[in-house]
Amino acid sequence: MDASANNVRKHESKVRVRYAETDQMGVVYHANYLVWMEIGRVEYVRSLGFDYKDLEAEGFYLSVVGVNCRYLYPARYDQEIAIATRLINTNPRVVEFGYEIRVLGAERLLAEASSKHMWLSREWKPTRLPAQYQDVLYAGSNQNASIPI
Repeated sequence: MDASANNVRKHESKVRVRYAETDQMGVVYHANYLVWMEIGRVEYVRSLGFDYKDLEAEGFYLSVVGVNCRYLYPARYDQEIAIATRLINTNPRVVEFGYEIRVLGAERLLAEASSKHMWLSREWKPTRLPAQYQDVLYAGSNQNASIPI
């Protein structure tokens, strides 16, 4: 999942593993990786100069339609985690984000993941993201790729 080879834009977010995210052994519960992916996705969009709140105010909602996560090593209590987020596939109706979740310092890859989303209108019907947002959001991605839905 190396985006640099394709000049794909990446954004890195950092979190520290909280006790509440772990089990009795101090290992992060698997569903918390999905929360970290959301943090990465929201911060990726924010790094472009707008946020989900702006899109929702205009009537565009990004609904999750699929998630995949490959767990390689466990994250543990109090580790600092980096979430590298990038776009891996886009079209006007669907966007797919890729994630690499690592331990900072050791740079150990903990998980590789992706999430697929569909743009919805206020009426919860599939819609196209307006061109002005596509130009900003999809810059630096392989935006000509098509996603089967």
